[in-house]
Amino acid sequence: MISRMPGELQACLDSGGHATLMVWADLDHDMENGDQLKEDFWSASKEAGITERQFGEVVFVFAKDRIENWIEFLRTGKTDESKEGPRIKHDRHVAEAAKDLAKKCLTGAPIPNVPPSLVWSCKNWSDLVDRMTS
Repeated sequence: MISRMPGELQACLDSGGHATLMVWADLDHDMENGDQLKEDFWSASKEAGITERQFGEVVFVFAKDRIENWIEFLRTGKTDESKEGPRIKHDRHVAEAAKDLAKKCLTGAPIPNVPPSLVWSCKNWSDLVDRMTS
């Protein structure tokens, strides 16, 4: 996935439109936070000739350990990112959680008990919204 990202970013840049590459990934046991994985993506991007400005337009959304932890948090108000969240069997639950997440990220209001990886990812998404609206 890391090695494919620079090519996907270049395809967005070559499209000439207002394309934004969003990279979604899980932070497994070997990554403590999103900045560590983002650095791996940056290293691969530099090697592929991507500039820092171009790389800065990528939106990274990294869940620790799985995105199911976020869904668990959005549905119940709590989760433990040191353990894998329960698998989700119904798309409706995911859709409801995604809508709730968008509302929470857009308001920027403090969210009690929010998982750290969700805070990190919301900030990246909010930065995209700011870039698109300014």
